[in-house]
Amino acid sequence: MIIITKDNATAQKIATQIDTKDPIKPVFVHENRVALAGVKNLPDETLAALEQDIVEVITQHHGAIKSSRAFHPADTIITTQHSIIGGDQLVFMAGPDSIESPEHVLAMGKAVKAAGATILRGGSYKPRTSPYSYQGNGETGLKAHRAAADALGMDMVTEILDTKDVDLVDSYTDIYQVGTRNMQNFALLKALGAKRKPVVLKRGMSASIDDLLNAAEYIAAGGNDQIILMERGIRTADNKYTRNTLDVSAIPVLRELTHYPIVADASHAAGFAKYVEPLALAAIAAGAQGLMTEIHDDPAHAFVDGAQALTPDQFAVLTNKAQAIHEVI
Repeated sequence: MIIITKDNATAQKIATQIDTKDPIKPVFVHENRVALAGVKNLPDETLAALEQDIVEVITQHHGAIKSSRAFHPADTIITTQHSIIGGDQLVFMAGPDSIESPEHVLAMGKAVKAAGATILRGGSYKPRTSPYSYQGNGETGLKAHRAAADALGMDMVTEILDTKDVDLVDSYTDIYQVGTRNMQNFALLKALGAKRKPVVLKRGMSASIDDLLNAAEYIAAGGNDQIILMERGIRTADNKYTRNTLDVSAIPVLRELTHYPIVADASHAAGFAKYVEPLALAAIAAGAQGLMTEIHDDPAHAFVDGAQALTPDQFAVLTNKAQAIHEVI
């Protein structure tokens, strides 16, 4: 249930009156709106006592109540030291899939910044299908990544896999990334909910839109509302020609359902560099507010996922086209 009140002060007053301190049915306040998670109706006598302060009661809303537009109508805009994410902004996150060396991540950072990126992506902890594949180089990679971002005046985003690494990764990164395999790692989501840094939450490879929103709610319920949702392709009946199927339709649906910024990762959807640009541009045309893109100057020798990496020159072409489409829509 969401109660719309006359003003912000009234919302705070009503929240205090109806809060039962039940952790399964928490009460949240956003401006003049009071959300009662897990509650469909209040007793008639309770509503009658509050009637003079209530403008409207909404009972038909998404179960991910803090994440819903019914509770938070305006876009959430996330501001970091070097980036603005959400609203009418278009943000580019780009860099190598894995941090290979200090020299390489710095060189890739220079290239993507020149093309318009403000967030340097890269993985130091890599969740791989095979236990014998390259898993990243841990804190050594985090240090190189942080040094490159600082030298270039960029933000840093990197993936976190385990609750035990939250504080370590926190000491380096500006933005956490939760990958597709961890979208429903609820212990990790709760741990990130206790932080106050932005989290990029990737849609699971077999997750529905509701699954994604409910996963975001685990972070939001802990008090961290700096959430960025990412469409990165889902598994469908046909994965012969692309790695995943980019669900372009999810982008406008999410823009309607939630106030969080929506970005797209065409690299993991495509699986092949030649398809990254058309999929990325389709995502922007559908309303995506940013792109995450894998870059490598020598894709054939990349440690991870070289087949889907754009070269720096290809990325520069993509950002120019993406900006043009963003301006049109």
